[in-house]
Amino acid sequence: MGDMTIAALSVSMNEARTAQNFSVGVLKMAMETEEAAMNEMMEGLADPNLGVNVDVMA
Repeated sequence: MGDMTIAALSVSMNEARTAQNFSVGVLKMAMETEEAAMNEMMEGLADPNLGVNVDVMA
């Protein structure tokens, strides 16, 4: 391998690592956003009076 081939391989590997780190960062942001939305939705669904009374008459 010549010096240029090693340099090109190094550049290529660094570009791939940068792209992967970027993709992981975007995925983490999406997961955090989804978690926040789910928590907000669950808080809205919580009804303290739900299930307090049971009608046993038919």
